[in-house]
Amino acid sequence: MKATPADIALICESLPEVELSTSWGGRPTYKVPRGPKAKGFVMYRPPGRTAIDPTSGEPYTDLLVISVADEDTKLALVQDESLPFFTIDHFTGYNAALVQQSTLGEIERERLVEVVTEAWAVKAPSKLVTEYFSGR
Repeated sequence: MKATPADIALICESLPEVELSTSWGGRPTYKVPRGPKAKGFVMYRPPGRTAIDPTSGEPYTDLLVISVADEDTKLALVQDESLPFFTIDHFTGYNAALVQQSTLGEIERERLVEVVTEAWAVKAPSKLVTEYFSGR
């Protein structure tokens, strides 16, 4: 089954201690754990001059920023031609991959579950991650 934009919320909200909040100037962001120490792992990025679609020359309007563990993980997603993940110069040195919501249908839902769960695990407290994965 292919992923849809609605799957982002379903996947994020299925993970422990996740809240939908805001960050970076009011951008909707899924964070873990709930509360003042929460860290974002999936962010809805608004159009901006640093993220221009090379095909249209216009700003991307439906970007998601998904955290990754490290540069190698980011490169693995970005360089996999079967996946629509990419990066931009603005994210050089930042452990996150980008994907347009409009291209999520190019990803199998189970693969998106893996990517988002890994993003959650990168930002969640280690005790919470251990508890989650030991209970699966």
